[in-house]
Order: sequence, then C-alpha cells, then structure tokens
Amino acid sequence: MSSLDRFMEYVTAAVFLCVGLREILSYWRRPKALGADQARLPFGLPRDAMLAIGLLEIVAALALLIPVGPWPQATRVGLAAITLAILTVIGGIDHLRRHISVAPTAVLLLLTLFLLVGRWEQLPTWFSF
Repeated sequence: MSSLDRFMEYVTAAVFLCVGLREILSYWRRPKALGADQARLPFGLPRDAMLAIGLLEIVAALALLIPVGPWPQATRVGLAAITLAILTVIGGIDHLRRHISVAPTAVLLLLTLFLLVGRWEQLPTWFSF
C-alpha cells in the first residue's frame, strides 16, 4: 500500500466524519414538522433517516481510520468505500429531488470511488464482479 492510498483514506475519513457529524447535529437542530406526521421533515425524508445516515457515515469513516478489526484492512476499506458511495448516491438523489446543487455530493462520490479504485487489487476476490 502506497502512502498516497493511505493519505486518501485519511482525507476520505476526515471528510465523512465531518459530514456525519453535521448530519447528526442538524437532526437535533431542525424543528419537527408541524401537522399529523411529526416524524417527517417538510421534504418527505424521515427524521430518523438523517440520524441513521450520519451514524453510518461516521462508522464507515472510523473503519477507514482504525487499523484493527475482525476483517483485513483491505476488506474494511472496501466495505467502507462501498457504503460511503451508496450513501453519497442516495444523498445526490435527495439533493436532486429538493433542487439543491449536486456538486458537493458528486465530489464526495468521486473521493470514495478513487479510494475504491486505489485499493481494487488488494480487495478479496469476492469483491470482484
């Protein structure tokens, strides 16, 4: 593993730690929607989904940073990158629905894809399609 690959892991982890913390903090900061359905935000996304997305982003970022675990490092990085890529695509679709710029989300997706491509040869064979 080159130092550039490790640097990309650190950058990706730092970015998604910040994004995940922002999601969690905005969950508590946003007022609850008025009306019969208290569990939904005005644009239709469940409030608890924001908390779950933030927690998943933080867990995936920590999987990139922590060098020990039940799986080899390459497997953890691959799973974390795939999880972050899926969350980023979901976030991009949500931004398109709400007519918000998708550019920051696209940059995050590229960051996770670069991380995945950089580790492609080190991933286990069951990652290959």
